[in-house]
Amino acid sequence: MIEILENLDLLSRPNLDLASVEVNGIALGAPATTVPRQRIVGGLSSIIARYRGGTDIESEYYDAEGRSLTLDQVIEDIVRSDGFLYGADEINYKVRAGAVVGFAISGPHLSHFAHLTSYEEFLTVFGRPDRIHENWAYGDLLSYETYYWSARKHVTWDPWEDRVSFVNLGDFEGNSGP
Repeated sequence: MIEILENLDLLSRPNLDLASVEVNGIALGAPATTVPRQRIVGGLSSIIARYRGGTDIESEYYDAEGRSLTLDQVIEDIVRSDGFLYGADEINYKVRAGAVVGFAISGPHLSHFAHLTSYEEFLTVFGRPDRIHENWAYGDLLSYETYYWSARKHVTWDPWEDRVSFVNLGDFEGNSGP
């Protein structure tokens, strides 16, 4: 297995073989219980009916009856079923039926691509995507959402800051085609 975080150039391959890579030592298909608990700072699960949190606010989770849930309870539900595990290192894990089926990478890891200063340079390095979605709001172009179906990859280019701002790999909507 090749560790993506040690070989970030792999993310630019338009036809990356996800069966040959891992992120933070976790491969797609691995049991979600193998994600180290000390890396997890939050989660999204169907048992959560209400959430409170944000910058400088400790996360609070509540079930449908209004009972408080601990982060451990949320994590336990996710690793047994479906949801998202949010990592302190800005690596998130999508979980389905107790297995890791996707990764989302953001933050400082993507500074590896800081040498790309335009969308055209991005396309030269990452290649032509199978699908491009321009994300507009109030007349402003917010992002280019690019999808590479053979790699089951989605990459976001931020035209405001001229940078790669987000990458997800695996079983996410749009990653395998229309």
